[in-house]
Amino acid sequence: MPSQLALFDAEPALPPGFRYAPDLLSPQEESELVVHLRELPLKEFEFHGYRGKRRTGSFGWRYDFDRETLDRVDDMPGFLRALRVRAAAFAASEADRLQHVLVTEYGAGAGIGWHRDKAVFGEIVGISLLAPCTFRLRRKSGTTWERASVTAEPRSAYLLSGAARTEWEHSIPPVESPRYSVTFRNLRETVRR
Repeated sequence: MPSQLALFDAEPALPPGFRYAPDLLSPQEESELVVHLRELPLKEFEFHGYRGKRRTGSFGWRYDFDRETLDRVDDMPGFLRALRVRAAAFAASEADRLQHVLVTEYGAGAGIGWHRDKAVFGEIVGISLLAPCTFRLRRKSGTTWERASVTAEPRSAYLLSGAARTEWEHSIPPVESPRYSVTFRNLRETVRR
C-alpha cells in the first residue's frame, strides 16, 4: 500500500491531447529569434476595454474580441514562417495548416488568466522563449476542478489538441522575468477561406 506522502507527491496526469517537448530550439536559435521578435510592432493587449500587462501582434489572421470576428492581417514575416515549419513538425502537421501566429511579450509580473482559445481555432502549438513559466490546465468535474501543470522551459514547445484543446482551460500565472510566447494556430474547417 502506498504511503500517504507518495499519494500527495504524485503529479496529476496531463490531459489527453497535450504534448510537451523541451529544447525545440537551441540557445543560439532562441537568441536569433528574440532579436527579430523585439523588432515587431507589438501593441498592448486590450480585451473589452481591459488592458493587459502584455504586448501582442498577430500575423496571417487576427481575432477581434470586440467584434468577435477573424480578420485577415499581414502575412507572417520570414523568420516566423521558418519557425512555423518546426512547430508543424512537432505537431505532426503541415506548416501551411498553421495559418495564424500570435506573438506575446510578457513583462515581469504579466500572466494570462484562465481561458480556452476561441472555437474558430483548431490545434495550438506554443513555443516559450527566454524565461520559464508554469503552464496550468484545468477542467470542471462536477463541483470541483481537475488540474494539471507543466513548467514550460525556455525553447520548449507544447501542443493543445483533442480534449486538452476543447475541454480544458489554460492559464499562466504572473512570470518573474520577461518572456515571449509564439503561438501558432490552425483554423477550423468551417472558417477557412
